[in-house]
Amino acid sequence: MGFFSKDIGIDLGTASVLVYIKGKGIVLREPSVVAMDKNTGKLLKVGTEAQAMLGRTPGNIVAMRPLREGVISDYDMTERMLKEFMKKVTSFSLFKPRLLICVPSGITEVEERAVVDAGIQAGARRAYLIEEPVAAAIGAGIDITKPDGHMVVDIGGGTADIAVISLGGVVESASIKVAGDKFDEAVVKYIRRKHNVLIGDRTAEELKMNIGCVFPRPEEISMEIKGRCLMTGLPRVFNVTSSEMIEAFEETSSSILEAIHGVLERTPPELVADISTNGIVMTGGGSLLWGFDKLVQSHTGIETHVADDAISCVAFGTGKSLDSLDHMQDGTMNLSRRKQMNY
Repeated sequence: MGFFSKDIGIDLGTASVLVYIKGKGIVLREPSVVAMDKNTGKLLKVGTEAQAMLGRTPGNIVAMRPLREGVISDYDMTERMLKEFMKKVTSFSLFKPRLLICVPSGITEVEERAVVDAGIQAGARRAYLIEEPVAAAIGAGIDITKPDGHMVVDIGGGTADIAVISLGGVVESASIKVAGDKFDEAVVKYIRRKHNVLIGDRTAEELKMNIGCVFPRPEEISMEIKGRCLMTGLPRVFNVTSSEMIEAFEETSSSILEAIHGVLERTPPELVADISTNGIVMTGGGSLLWGFDKLVQSHTGIETHVADDAISCVAFGTGKSLDSLDHMQDGTMNLSRRKQMNY
């Protein structure tokens, strides 16, 4: 490669950004959060440091997540965030890198354009796109080029992508905006309704990660949390149990189950037969919610397992796909639903 720049793969997620550099692997993994000074418009912090500021900033500082539900909601901030992350991982070079960016499978052409433009503005020579479930499948170690059906359920922060993949392309898929964030919201709502206490998003996420479950645990566990009592307006400390979490998540998890069911219903019978042999693979941070695999398995009757290092699957898959950038025709739109990627 010499002083030529390396190709870069980016898993541009609602909750976190992972950057993969060809030949090096995953070099960066940070929350997709930016903090800026409202008065000057200056970017103060990006990633982990900005995340610590969420919900805790004084008036002139705003900490925000520039992506919502898998798509760019604040274009300018997304582009600046990408720029910062790319600056962190690339040394100065005369040549701009090529970028392969991962997007949810349900995204519109306008949204695709925005992602590509943000990549170019952030300093890429060219930007290509790959669909999340395809990248997740490759990252989970599935050989997607064979005429053999696999089902991938990728649950991220903003979107859940469910896809049946065969011969290197997506045969049938669904992308719903119900994922990690919705689970956090469900916790906040539930605790407000049941305990009359308001908790912040960060606390909700801690609850989800520590005691959250969508399937009964062998033994119940609980966690002490602090929030603001809505009756008195004062702080209140109380216990939440894991069985309460199942209750809190019920609606959210069943919308993911419905989407999986819908995809199976639309899948050609030969592929459904393959899937029942191969099982369902779950990837993404959301799939780490305790008992998700058991829930999907009990609902579909198909053996389900969570991929190793589920959070990094999409980034790994994007990274592995960098090798096929040379076969991609020039131009930006290069998703499997418009043209098969030649592996």
